[in-house]
Amino acid sequence: MNRRQWVVICGISLLALLAGIFSSPWISKIGSVSEPAIKAFFSNEWHSPDGKELDTQNWSGKVLVVNFWGSWCPPCVEEMPELEKLQWEFSGQNVLFVGIAIDSPSNVREFLKKTPVSYPIAMGGMNGSQIYKALGNTQSALPYTVLISPSGKILDSKLGKINEDELRKSIKSAL
Repeated sequence: MNRRQWVVICGISLLALLAGIFSSPWISKIGSVSEPAIKAFFSNEWHSPDGKELDTQNWSGKVLVVNFWGSWCPPCVEEMPELEKLQWEFSGQNVLFVGIAIDSPSNVREFLKKTPVSYPIAMGGMNGSQIYKALGNTQSALPYTVLISPSGKILDSKLGKINEDELRKSIKSAL
């Protein structure tokens, strides 16, 4: 084999690896995230894109779908309508979706004018990447979605664009 063939094979292998990572199914994270990481998530002072402090008291005791995203991230933008659809589907069933924007407040405000959602959007700020890393996102990539039980345990997480049917199934099993 010549050098060019090796480069092509390595390139294809890298693409296959990335495709596997970003199309992976939900990965069970039970027991892999520390209790202090969950406490840090719930005790963080979350603010809306308008700078108002969000009342996170009503986040605990629910099945929580936390989606870390950015307006600059194409897969994040693509999955927003699916997340919105599922939020409506599970409304009244003790399920809450929360979007954590890893972005600037002005970008998020502009994005939400074009793509409004009914669930709370919080600004990740300087701590956003530290929090999603502590919640299991070792790749530091977006989107990253975490499913948290009413008792505050990580049930599942997904790096990359969600699959609506997989997320629906994970939520139903958490109820």
